[in-house]
Amino acid sequence: MARRRVVVTGLGIICPVGMGVEQTWRGIVAGKSGIGPITQFDAATFPTRIAGEVKGFEPEKYMDRRELRRTDRFIHFALAAGAMALEDSGLDLSKEDLERVGVIVGAGLGGLATIEETHRTFLEKGVKKIGPFFIPALIVNLAPAQLSLKYGLRGPNYSPV
Repeated sequence: MARRRVVVTGLGIICPVGMGVEQTWRGIVAGKSGIGPITQFDAATFPTRIAGEVKGFEPEKYMDRRELRRTDRFIHFALAAGAMALEDSGLDLSKEDLERVGVIVGAGLGGLATIEETHRTFLEKGVKKIGPFFIPALIVNLAPAQLSLKYGLRGPNYSPV
Protein backbone atom coordinates (compact mmCIF):
# COMPACT_ATOMS: atom_id res chain seq x y z
CA MET A 1 0.00 0.00 0.00
CA ALA A 2 1.36 3.39 -0.98
CA ARG A 3 1.74 5.96 1.77
CA ARG A 4 -0.23 9.12 1.19
CA ARG A 5 0.48 12.49 2.70
CA VAL A 6 -2.04 14.43 4.71
CA VAL A 7 -1.72 18.13 5.44
CA VAL A 8 -3.30 19.92 8.37
CA THR A 9 -3.72 23.40 7.01
CA GLY A 10 -5.47 25.23 9.82
CA LEU A 11 -6.65 25.04 13.42
CA GLY A 12 -9.95 25.87 15.07
CA ILE A 13 -10.67 25.58 18.79
CA ILE A 14 -13.80 25.88 20.90
CA CYS A 15 -12.99 24.95 24.48
CA PRO A 16 -13.50 26.04 28.11
CA VAL A 17 -10.29 28.09 28.04
CA GLY A 18 -11.19 30.14 24.96
CA MET A 19 -12.60 30.53 21.48
CA GLY A 20 -10.08 30.24 18.68
CA VAL A 21 -6.39 29.45 18.65
CA GLU A 22 -5.12 32.85 19.83
CA GLN A 23 -7.50 33.27 22.77
CA THR A 24 -7.07 29.66 23.85
CA TRP A 25 -3.27 29.82 23.66
CA ARG A 26 -3.19 33.10 25.63
CA GLY A 27 -5.40 31.50 28.27
CA ILE A 28 -3.22 28.40 28.55
CA VAL A 29 0.00 30.43 28.77
CA ALA A 30 -1.59 32.65 31.45
CA GLY A 31 -2.58 29.56 33.43
CA LYS A 32 -6.32 30.17 32.97
CA SER A 33 -8.55 27.32 34.07
CA GLY A 34 -11.69 26.46 32.15
CA ILE A 35 -13.09 24.57 35.13
CA GLY A 36 -15.91 26.05 37.18
CA PRO A 37 -19.42 25.46 38.54
CA ILE A 38 -21.77 23.60 36.17
CA THR A 39 -24.30 25.97 34.63
CA GLN A 40 -25.67 24.00 31.67
CA PHE A 41 -27.99 21.92 33.88
CA ASP A 42 -28.98 21.50 37.51
CA ALA A 43 -26.14 19.54 39.11
CA ALA A 44 -27.32 20.03 42.71
CA THR A 45 -27.73 16.29 43.32
CA PHE A 46 -24.45 15.30 41.66
CA PRO A 47 -21.41 14.44 43.78
CA THR A 48 -19.33 16.67 41.48
CA ARG A 49 -20.68 20.07 40.51
CA ILE A 50 -17.74 21.41 38.52
CA ALA A 51 -16.86 20.90 34.87
CA GLY A 52 -15.10 22.40 31.90
CA GLU A 53 -17.96 24.20 30.13
CA VAL A 54 -17.70 26.34 27.03
CA LYS A 55 -18.98 29.81 27.98
CA GLY A 56 -19.78 32.78 25.78
CA PHE A 57 -20.12 30.74 22.60
CA GLU A 58 -22.33 32.41 19.97
CA PRO A 59 -23.33 29.76 17.41
CA GLU A 60 -25.33 32.34 15.39
CA LYS A 61 -21.99 33.60 14.07
CA TYR A 62 -21.48 30.26 12.30
CA MET A 63 -24.95 29.03 11.30
CA ASP A 64 -28.49 30.31 10.84
CA ARG A 65 -31.20 29.98 13.50
CA ARG A 66 -33.06 27.25 11.63
CA GLU A 67 -29.94 25.06 11.60
CA LEU A 68 -29.42 25.79 15.30
CA ARG A 69 -32.78 24.30 16.22
CA ARG A 70 -32.15 21.21 14.12
CA THR A 71 -28.72 20.31 15.47
CA ASP A 72 -27.10 19.58 18.81
CA ARG A 73 -24.57 21.86 20.44
CA PHE A 74 -21.62 19.61 19.55
CA ILE A 75 -22.40 20.23 15.85
CA HIS A 76 -22.48 23.98 16.56
CA PHE A 77 -18.99 23.62 18.04
CA ALA A 78 -17.81 21.59 15.03
CA LEU A 79 -19.10 24.17 12.55
CA ALA A 80 -17.46 27.02 14.45
CA ALA A 81 -14.12 25.22 14.87
CA GLY A 82 -14.25 24.16 11.21
CA ALA A 83 -14.86 27.74 10.08
CA MET A 84 -11.95 28.90 12.25
CA ALA A 85 -9.68 26.17 10.87
CA LEU A 86 -10.58 27.05 7.30
CA GLU A 87 -9.90 30.74 7.93
CA ASP A 88 -6.64 29.93 9.74
CA SER A 89 -5.51 27.82 6.80
CA GLY A 90 -5.79 30.63 4.28
CA LEU A 91 -7.06 28.00 1.86
CA ASP A 92 -8.95 29.39 -1.13
CA LEU A 93 -11.50 26.66 -1.83
CA SER A 94 -12.28 28.13 -5.25
CA LYS A 95 -8.75 27.12 -6.30
CA GLU A 96 -8.88 23.60 -4.84
CA ASP A 97 -10.10 20.27 -6.18
CA LEU A 98 -12.95 19.77 -3.69
CA GLU A 99 -12.88 16.01 -4.39
CA ARG A 100 -9.53 16.01 -2.57
CA VAL A 101 -10.50 18.17 0.41
CA GLY A 102 -11.94 16.11 3.24
CA VAL A 103 -13.29 16.60 6.72
CA ILE A 104 -12.55 14.45 9.76
CA VAL A 105 -14.12 15.36 13.10
CA GLY A 106 -13.52 13.09 16.07
CA ALA A 107 -15.84 12.91 19.04
CA GLY A 108 -16.55 10.53 21.88
CA LEU A 109 -20.28 11.11 21.95
CA GLY A 110 -22.55 13.45 20.12
CA GLY A 111 -25.91 14.85 20.99
CA LEU A 112 -26.35 13.86 24.62
CA ALA A 113 -28.47 16.94 25.37
CA THR A 114 -30.68 16.15 22.36
CA ILE A 115 -31.07 12.54 23.51
CA GLU A 116 -32.08 13.66 27.00
CA GLU A 117 -34.51 16.28 25.70
CA THR A 118 -36.11 13.83 23.26
CA HIS A 119 -36.43 11.18 25.94
CA ARG A 120 -38.24 13.70 28.14
CA THR A 121 -40.56 14.58 25.23
CA PHE A 122 -41.23 10.88 24.64
CA LEU A 123 -42.12 10.28 28.29
CA GLU A 124 -44.31 13.37 28.60
CA LYS A 125 -45.97 13.58 25.18
CA GLY A 126 -45.43 10.27 23.41
CA VAL A 127 -43.57 9.00 20.37
CA LYS A 128 -45.55 11.11 17.87
CA LYS A 129 -44.01 14.28 19.32
CA ILE A 130 -40.45 13.20 18.49
CA GLY A 131 -39.33 15.41 15.61
CA PRO A 132 -37.93 14.18 12.31
CA PHE A 133 -34.56 15.80 13.04
CA PHE A 134 -33.90 13.73 16.18
CA ILE A 135 -31.28 11.42 14.63
CA PRO A 136 -29.68 13.99 12.27
CA ALA A 137 -29.34 16.36 15.22
CA LEU A 138 -27.14 14.06 17.25
CA ILE A 139 -25.18 11.41 15.37
CA VAL A 140 -21.44 11.99 15.51
CA ASN A 141 -20.78 11.73 11.77
CA LEU A 142 -23.13 14.65 11.12
CA ALA A 143 -20.45 17.06 12.39
CA PRO A 144 -18.09 16.46 9.44
CA ALA A 145 -21.10 16.03 7.13
CA GLN A 146 -22.40 19.50 8.03
CA LEU A 147 -18.97 21.01 7.35
CA SER A 148 -18.72 19.19 4.02
CA LEU A 149 -22.15 20.41 2.99
CA LYS A 150 -21.45 23.97 4.06
CA TYR A 151 -18.20 24.24 2.08
CA GLY A 152 -18.92 21.81 -0.78
CA LEU A 153 -16.12 19.46 0.23
CA ARG A 154 -16.35 16.06 -1.44
CA GLY A 155 -13.20 14.31 -0.24
CA PRO A 156 -12.95 11.77 2.57
CA ASN A 157 -15.49 12.43 5.29
CA TYR A 158 -15.73 10.51 8.53
CA SER A 159 -15.80 10.75 12.27
CA PRO A 160 -13.54 8.54 14.39
CA VAL A 161 -15.16 7.81 17.74
